[in-house]
Amino acid sequence: MSFTGVLALATSPLFHSDSSLSSSSSSSSSSDKVRKSTCLSCSLTQTPSTSSSEQPNNDSNSSQINNNNKFSYSRASPSVRWPHLKLSETYPSPPHTPVVVEDAGFSAQLSDSDSESKEEDNGDVGSAALALDKNDETQLVLGRPSKTKAKKMTKLALKRAKDWRERVRFYTDRILGLKSDEFVADVLDDRKVQMTPTDFCFVVKWVGQKSWQRALEVYEWLNLRHWYAPNARMLATILAVLGKANQEALAVEIYTRAEPEIGNTVQVYNAMMGVYARSGRFKRVQELLNLMRERGCEPDLVSLNTLINARLRSGAMVPNLAIELLNEVRRSGLRPDIITYNTLISGCARESNLEEAVKVYADMEAHNCQPDLWTYNALISVYGRCGQSSKAEQLFKELESKGFFPDAVTYNSLLYAFARELNIEKVGDICEDMVKMGFAKDEMTYNTIIHMYGKQGQHDQAQQVYQDMKMLGRIPDAVTYTVLIDSLGKENKITEAANVMSEMLDSGVKPTLRTYSALMCGYAKAGKQVEAQETFDCMIRSGIRPDHLAYSVMLDIFLRSNETKKAMTLYQEMLHDGFMPDNALYEVMLRVLGTENKLETIEKLIRDMEKVGGMNAQVISSILVKGECYDHAAKMLRLAITSGYELDRESLFSILSSYSSCGRHSEACELLAFLKEHAPTSNQLITEAMVVIQCKAGEFDGALAEYSNSKGFHSFSRSCTMYEILIQGCEKNELFGEASQVYSDMRFYGIEPSEHLYQIMVRIYCKMGFPETAHHLIEQAAMKGILFDNISICVDVIEVYGKLKLWQKAESLVGSLKQRCKTVDRKVWNALIQAYAASGCYERARVIFNTMTRDGPSPTIESVNGLLQALIVDGRLDEIYVLIQELQDMGFKISKSSILLMLEAFARAGNIFEVKKIYHGMKAAGYFPTMNSFRIMIKLLSRKKQVRDVEAMVSEMEEAGFKPDLSIWNCMLKLYAGVEDFKKTVNVYQRIKETELQPDEDTYNTLIILYCRDRRPEEGLSLMHEMRRQGLEPKLNTYKSLISAFGKQQLLDQAEELFEELRSSRCKLDRSFYHTMMKLYRNSGSHAKAEMLLSVMKEDGIEPNFATMHLLMVSYGSSGQPEEAEKVLDNLKVTDSDLGTLPYSSVIDAYLRNGDYNTGIQKLNEMKRDGPEPDHRIWTCFIRAASLSQQTSEAFVLLNALRDAGFDLPIRLLKEKSESLIPDVDQCLEQLAPLDDNAAFNFVNALGDLLWAYELRATASWVFQLAVKKGIYNHDVFRYLVAGESLTRTGVLILGSCQLVLLLLVLLYGLIRCRQLSSSSVVSDASLEGYPESPKSVVLITGTSEYNMVSLNSTLKACLWEIGSPFLPCKTRSGLLVAKAHSLRMWLKDSPFCLDLELKDAPALPESNSMQLIDGCFLRRGLVPAFKEINEKLGLVRPKKFARLALLSDEKRERVIQADIEGRKEKLEKMRKRGNVDPRRVNMIKKLRKRTYRRPAMLANTKQIVSKRRALD
Repeated sequence: MSFTGVLALATSPLFHSDSSLSSSSSSSSSSDKVRKSTCLSCSLTQTPSTSSSEQPNNDSNSSQINNNNKFSYSRASPSVRWPHLKLSETYPSPPHTPVVVEDAGFSAQLSDSDSESKEEDNGDVGSAALALDKNDETQLVLGRPSKTKAKKMTKLALKRAKDWRERVRFYTDRILGLKSDEFVADVLDDRKVQMTPTDFCFVVKWVGQKSWQRALEVYEWLNLRHWYAPNARMLATILAVLGKANQEALAVEIYTRAEPEIGNTVQVYNAMMGVYARSGRFKRVQELLNLMRERGCEPDLVSLNTLINARLRSGAMVPNLAIELLNEVRRSGLRPDIITYNTLISGCARESNLEEAVKVYADMEAHNCQPDLWTYNALISVYGRCGQSSKAEQLFKELESKGFFPDAVTYNSLLYAFARELNIEKVGDICEDMVKMGFAKDEMTYNTIIHMYGKQGQHDQAQQVYQDMKMLGRIPDAVTYTVLIDSLGKENKITEAANVMSEMLDSGVKPTLRTYSALMCGYAKAGKQVEAQETFDCMIRSGIRPDHLAYSVMLDIFLRSNETKKAMTLYQEMLHDGFMPDNALYEVMLRVLGTENKLETIEKLIRDMEKVGGMNAQVISSILVKGECYDHAAKMLRLAITSGYELDRESLFSILSSYSSCGRHSEACELLAFLKEHAPTSNQLITEAMVVIQCKAGEFDGALAEYSNSKGFHSFSRSCTMYEILIQGCEKNELFGEASQVYSDMRFYGIEPSEHLYQIMVRIYCKMGFPETAHHLIEQAAMKGILFDNISICVDVIEVYGKLKLWQKAESLVGSLKQRCKTVDRKVWNALIQAYAASGCYERARVIFNTMTRDGPSPTIESVNGLLQALIVDGRLDEIYVLIQELQDMGFKISKSSILLMLEAFARAGNIFEVKKIYHGMKAAGYFPTMNSFRIMIKLLSRKKQVRDVEAMVSEMEEAGFKPDLSIWNCMLKLYAGVEDFKKTVNVYQRIKETELQPDEDTYNTLIILYCRDRRPEEGLSLMHEMRRQGLEPKLNTYKSLISAFGKQQLLDQAEELFEELRSSRCKLDRSFYHTMMKLYRNSGSHAKAEMLLSVMKEDGIEPNFATMHLLMVSYGSSGQPEEAEKVLDNLKVTDSDLGTLPYSSVIDAYLRNGDYNTGIQKLNEMKRDGPEPDHRIWTCFIRAASLSQQTSEAFVLLNALRDAGFDLPIRLLKEKSESLIPDVDQCLEQLAPLDDNAAFNFVNALGDLLWAYELRATASWVFQLAVKKGIYNHDVFRYLVAGESLTRTGVLILGSCQLVLLLLVLLYGLIRCRQLSSSSVVSDASLEGYPESPKSVVLITGTSEYNMVSLNSTLKACLWEIGSPFLPCKTRSGLLVAKAHSLRMWLKDSPFCLDLELKDAPALPESNSMQLIDGCFLRRGLVPAFKEINEKLGLVRPKKFARLALLSDEKRERVIQADIEGRKEKLEKMRKRGNVDPRRVNMIKKLRKRTYRRPAMLANTKQIVSKRRALD
């Protein structure tokens, strides 16, 4: 229960709203006589209005609350109310005390001549008719106008009437002038004036206006003296006085004592009903009304008006109550008058019930009852209370057109309407208009303004108005002080509120019930329980009985303090006094009792609610749910359903939620089953509940299925609870699409989202990458008045905008936030800076940074990092240091995160120097490297192949206590694989397994590709199977590498199996896979399969392109089928009219390779006729064919044809002097260098082969050196050959004669160095260029690749074996030739082959080609027979032995070879006899001896390849 807004004055100090109705006059009669409203009209409005939660006041101690309930208003007279109309002559103002608007239960008609009396006695007992004697009174129906008497009054009667007024005033003044220790009897016993019974009635009435005690004393004195027996008029008068003073108990006692003697008089019953009506005792009023009817006394309209007044004061209005009350009057045979309607509208005003007030006014117009000023004042009041100040102002402006002039009450009512809206400017304007019209601001006006300032928290202004009020002579009343105390208490200024209470007591104003309640509420809000209880006790001691509000406040205090015993005692007192706690208070009580597990007390409360409060099972169940007594709530819910009540959705969901949170899902299902059986009309709600309970139980799939099955048949309820729970479950399970669908369904059914749901959906749309939709939801919520306190919601949207590079929309969101908020949160600014940074908008980010620096909030590390990120994204790394310096000058300290950001940026840029500088600077600044910094450094160094630095960084990392993670190991794997250090690669893989890390896809893919490079595809395939067992899928590039590796090893079955596996798994293969397979088929000679692959490719939906057809043509050419290649060319001519030289070159090359030179020349001429001019491709084909032709004449035929086609350089190089052609060759290479397809590279290789084949070796040498100069070959080609890097891997692939030229140049350089060292007697080892001093061995890395059927490895080995060099094949790696440095040096010095290594041109061209291509070796033609014989009979032999055998004649070589074979057999036999020979070694030796020297690519048997490789290892 809240302590704010529970006071009667919480809505307004609107005594003026009710009093405005009491002081308004009725409309004029047709005889121009001003008739005042009956007394009942005033009874409805005298008590201040209360909030809707407040119950009627039953206070019976008028001494403490008389100022609150007796409203003295000096403007009751028309002359005062309308001073601008000059009515003082007709309606003179009362000469002394202000008129008191009474609340009696009956009325009397006054004569026109008694205008003064009428103003004073409006609605009360007394009139000119009171001059009648006792017998006349018994026959006169009081409260009805006596028209005959008024007409028969003479001047003497009027004189006597004036005399009785003087007599009454004489006794009234003397009685009121008595001191506290004097008695009324002293005045009355002194019979100085002769008094009639009517005179004494007026004495009681007038004295009662000032002191009800003295009036009661007069009444009792009369009874004690037995001078005048009590009559109906006297009894009605004293009851009215006591009723006004809220002395209900005394009134009941007097009525009970006098009623048997008086008899059945309507006026007495009306007066007593008025007493009860003032305190809202509707049941007692009903009982009296029924008693009247039982005794044959027919109620009149005043009786029914009093009944209506009592009902409106007894509690909140239910719908259509006013119309039902009007119908009740009509059913009694009476016609509602203006008093009836005004009473109902006034009640609606108290309840702020505009709907009912409009209905009453419409009924009033429908029955031709003319409204009066009171009616309009009440309507203005109700519109003002309901927040429709514009409508209230409109009615105010329409008053004059209706024939009424606004009075001070009207102004005050309108003033309240705008004060309620805290419209200070409008309130000021109304006050000015009010003063201009002659109405000074009164207590009511000041109270309204004070209350307005109090609600705004402007207590200084409220205090100033209070001081102005006192300075202007307006005496603060209880309302004033109560308003001040209430507003201060609500603002938690309880000390100031207590001071106001003290000032109130000092000024002599007695606190009312509302005053005490306001102070108690303030103490309760401030948490001062003791002071609140003391205030309550003080109120009791002062004789004021607590009302519903006071009881509720204290009960709530005790409950929140866990003083259950005191709370229950007070609860019993509350019930005894006829008050019931409201539902909210019952909820608090139940919650506290449930916490203390006081089940019996809870059961008692349930019985009280049912029996005393008359609540039904459904309402009780709802209260129990809110009080967290779910088991009792479930029982009452079952009872409510079986009793025929509708199923309450919120109660059901709360009970189910409680069951779910406690894991009692079975009980929840049982409850739903019971409800489904007994509440068939609520199946929709039960289904919804089932969805909710399944969500709570964690069965989200079932809940989603239940929702999907149900939504197709009907919509769910109009509450968003189920949708919110479903969407929360979708968010938790990352089912964002389903969440969006559920939200769409919810909006389709017209259900409004809650604030929490808006936030959830914004987050979901951000995660889905739809920031525009999330932004729209934020704006939609703002239009509905929902402003998110959680700023992170907007930050999420801005961040997603930034990631999507939509910084303009992020700007718009921040702009709307700036309009709604005074200051923008730092997180929002940082998010906007990051959004700018993501798009590289440094200048915009800097503007925001400067704004934060200037206006606040101050920038943070995130702000600085955003600026750095903006420069990084924009690629302005050179400005980073400038920004860092600026930030340091501004006083910002560069954080570790900023340094890491810079480190990562330079690492991505590959700037090792800057990265190392930042890294060492970070350590120097005291920032220890993190795991991320180590990871960045290792990735960069690995990418740059800085092996030693990487190893050092890993060691430093381990020393720092960090263990390398899988990403670091993967970087090292790629590093070692890149430098082809297979041993370290395997070691890294072993380390991964030892650290119990689970290899990922990168690990396996890297290792598999590494095995493929090392020509070990079987091990790569085994690793792939292991990878799949781990649930990982290899990349397509990994498959491609395996297929290529198997193809190079001529393991076509495995390659085809992998390819078919990819096709069957429906992987999306690109053309490169088919091209790879086509190359494999071409290299293996399976040209038919290459042709079939073309149709397979089309079946798989991939159209062959030009590259595919070219591969097919090359395949046909390699297989010796140039005619088929020509058919492909013809097809291309049909489909593509714009063909280049590439397809023609493939066909021409096929014919030339096949030795059909004439057809090749013919196709050249056809090409020229078709349009394409011969280019480098055609030149290279003819030059290569000439280099491989056996006869010089054949070469001339080919080169002459090339000359005729427009290119004569090759024929000129053969026939003319080479030195003169250097410029031409240089120019030609200059033209070919920028062309694609390695044009210059292929041309130089073919030209070199031609020159070397026809013994123009010097020319070949300078052509080679010219190619190196032009960059066709790498400048470090010498170092690459001898220092440890593969020529093919570095892009320096040299073939044919060029590799021989290079080898001879290297050997020549080494020979010269050896001779220089020998002549200078230098003992140190010679070293080759680019290698460290004193190497232990020299390595030639030849690789294993082939190009145009020429193998670098085979060609160099044949050349080195011919000259008997000390180079031997490496035992552990293929493609490597190794020689000990000392052996190489000695060989270069002493070998006869090294005596003349100078490259010279032959004086004349030979008749035949001096070179021959055999099994990939580019050999001297004369060496071919010996090469074949040695390799076929002895296999692989050492170079020196090969050189000796090659120099022998054929006969001698045959005998030596045979003797060698026999010697080996004898040696093997001896070793067997000794038993010290490993059988495996014997078998290996046999296989080696039987093996012929062939390229591995030509072997067809897969098992033979594997066994031989293992034997070599």
